Amino acid sequence: MLETNIKSPGVYINELNAFANSVVPVATAVPAFIGYTPQAAYEGRSYTNVAQKITSFAEFQAIYCIPDPPAPAPPTKQYAPQYYLVQQKAQPTDPNYMVINGAYYSIVPDPNTIYHLYNSIQLFYQNGGGDAYIVSVGGYGAQSGTPAAPGTQIVNPNVKLTDLMGGLQLLLNEEEPTMYICPEATLLSIADNGTLMQEMLLQSSNMQTAISIFDIIGGKNPDPIMYTNDITTFRNNTGVNGLNYGTAYYPFIGTTIMQSQDIDYTNLFGGDIKQLAPIINPPASADPTLTTIINSIETPSGTPLTVTQYNNSLINASKLYSTIIKQILNDANTLPPSGAMAGVMTTIDNQEGVWQAPANVSIVGAASLPIRLSESQQANLNMDAVSGKSVNAIRFFNGIGILVWGARTLDGNSGDWKYLSVRRTVTFLEQSCKLAAHPYVFQPNDMNTWAAVTAMISSFLTSVWKEGGLQGASASDAFSVSCGLGTTMTSDDILNGFMNVMVKVAVVRPAEFIVITFQQQMAVSS
Repeated sequence: MLETNIKSPGVYINELNAFANSVVPVATAVPAFIGYTPQAAYEGRSYTNVAQKITSFAEFQAIYCIPDPPAPAPPTKQYAPQYYLVQQKAQPTDPNYMVINGAYYSIVPDPNTIYHLYNSIQLFYQNGGGDAYIVSVGGYGAQSGTPAAPGTQIVNPNVKLTDLMGGLQLLLNEEEPTMYICPEATLLSIADNGTLMQEMLLQSSNMQTAISIFDIIGGKNPDPIMYTNDITTFRNNTGVNGLNYGTAYYPFIGTTIMQSQDIDYTNLFGGDIKQLAPIINPPASADPTLTTIINSIETPSGTPLTVTQYNNSLINASKLYSTIIKQILNDANTLPPSGAMAGVMTTIDNQEGVWQAPANVSIVGAASLPIRLSESQQANLNMDAVSGKSVNAIRFFNGIGILVWGARTLDGNSGDWKYLSVRRTVTFLEQSCKLAAHPYVFQPNDMNTWAAVTAMISSFLTSVWKEGGLQGASASDAFSVSCGLGTTMTSDDILNGFMNVMVKVAVVRPAEFIVITFQQQMAVSS
């Protein structure tokens, strides 16, 4: 209260703030998913090309999934990839094939029907995900009606670079997301995928609030020997800007997201049972039971059974049909790991802190890997002398299972930013302090304000140090905060309205290489 405002006799109370404002830690694990969804509408409002925050998979289903029909009808299939069995003259080089009646059949999808976002969201929540942003850039496109060429990289023409770039730009208005994830980027051409990755890295470095998590084209069906070509292509396409804000994981992971009820005969040959019938029930040795089931599906009479009931009948009547469904299910369940990694980071952040490296942990729902990398094979992924772009491996260990075995950014040769946990911790500290300093904009640029800001940031960093986020025997060893004339500012800075705060932190780094030295010594008498 100013004395000039007191004009009549009496007793007045003037309250003074005894404590500085506090720094409220920002959220560290809020991914933003960009891609295609079954639908994007809720209560008459469209959510296409809208950055919408959700807090659970139930919310995702309410907005982005097609409602289920009334019982007793089966639930709606939210994702229905189409597959074909294509007979080959010789044994295919691609491992995704079957031998049926002495002939080789490649199992290949209709590329227009392959999408990854829906299953990636499920992986995210299965691994402990929480708050997330969804940017739906459209619904699923039309089927092509033709299979992809066996052994070729799947490129979905319905997945367009312009759509995904537009969704990414919507996030320029959102400062809360801390991860950018685009699972369907691997369905673009190699050139378009490179353009999108470079744009994501550029936006991440400009915003300084989020990292970009990448999947690698070729990680689904890697060649056991030539897989390094996919890694080289990835490194060549990511550019040189914003590398410390990007991280990549390899290979894809075989999951258990889709279950047996999610794949049936309607996912084969575009739902045309006539093309499937001669394969599972050859005319020369037709099974009467199978013939009856297939005829009932083609020309139902009376009260027809549901698709689920017909499918169960086929599974019980034909071991071959059951094997085909399992093979297709394995292919459909091989997913890019970015969604799972967002869930892993969320869990680690909540349990231990953002400074804990998201590695040496398992992935919930991961059941297999398309390639089992050895220690020597991972060495070339982890360190690259030319580009320095590190790729984090997902590996299988006997007796342990599948583990995330890497914690580096794409800036692998940087002394400051090679580790993902360091990058994310510093971003967390920067953004928390930045938001806490907002109330001091337009405050007097004098010693009182400098002391308040210094005390506020110091108190916050002390709490982070106590939790294990900074290293040092004491708080003074872990950080320092400076603000004042002659230390961080000059007289010209004050005249021009600048208040400079210098914060130095000793961030904890992962013990990536543990060396245990053994040496023999001579026996000594007791």
